[in-house]
Amino acid sequence: MMLEFQNPIPVIVEENKEGYAIYVTNGGSFENDVWCVVLCDGGIVRHYTSDQIRIHFNATLGIKK
Repeated sequence: MMLEFQNPIPVIVEENKEGYAIYVTNGGSFENDVWCVVLCDGGIVRHYTSDQIRIHFNATLGIKK
């Protein structure tokens, strides 16, 4: 199953790269979910598993660094 975000979610990947998650697919019961992320630097599209992605700091959603 795939969930496409109506509003892309700002994320951090690879320790310090900023990007926007545009959709996530269900990895099943025994696998991580797979996130599709567009990187801010160059617009490169990459896929990351749940353990490789962090939601960017966002005071509106109460997410702290």
